[in-house]
Amino acid sequence: MAGGLGERLGALTRDVPKPMLNVGGRPLLETIVRNVVQQGFRNIYISVNYKAETIKDYFADGAAFGANIQYVHETERLGTAGALGLFPAPPDLPMIVTNGDILTTINYGALLDFHNGTPAEATMAVREHKVHVPYGVVSTSDGFLQAIREKPTESWFVSAGIYVIGSSVFGHVAPGVSIDMPTVLERVIAGKGRVAVYPIREYWLDIGRLEDFEQAHAEFHEVFP
Repeated sequence: MAGGLGERLGALTRDVPKPMLNVGGRPLLETIVRNVVQQGFRNIYISVNYKAETIKDYFADGAAFGANIQYVHETERLGTAGALGLFPAPPDLPMIVTNGDILTTINYGALLDFHNGTPAEATMAVREHKVHVPYGVVSTSDGFLQAIREKPTESWFVSAGIYVIGSSVFGHVAPGVSIDMPTVLERVIAGKGRVAVYPIREYWLDIGRLEDFEQAHAEFHEVFP
């Protein structure tokens, strides 16, 4: 999914789409494509909208990268899942979907095997996110103190922007209608379908903010030698 504006990165994405930002000496999206190809996947769809020609001119048909690349062109921005509604027909096999601003060493094959071993219609990759609270956290009841937790660390699973979706999931996305992936997965659940959760243990970084972009530069050559 490479059609977003990347507005949180300000001037960096004024002339360059976020997936094409230089990280470690090459476009971020090229790192994603190379990782996918190295793991044995060849057929790649890239959804494009903002600065679409920049992406299409760089990757062309994918032959230079050992891939077969086709493009899903959003004539207007359709959110993080709307491009799924532009496929002429759902694929027969489960599809891995990733946001175009994710830097990760995830094993896509292991993710796919996990999904195929469940009865789920879709699988969401998640990442543990910890937040250290630098204060004493107070619990109260009816205005009276119940407990104090001194400077706790809270932990949650957050969406990693990587999914596996089965053919039935495409039925929850209407052609040309903007929709985000969390809404699609909520529709699957509302329809009594199952969404599995796959924790990522490998390196993962969502490049959404300037500080993430700077972190990616600092860590790239250690993670991708």
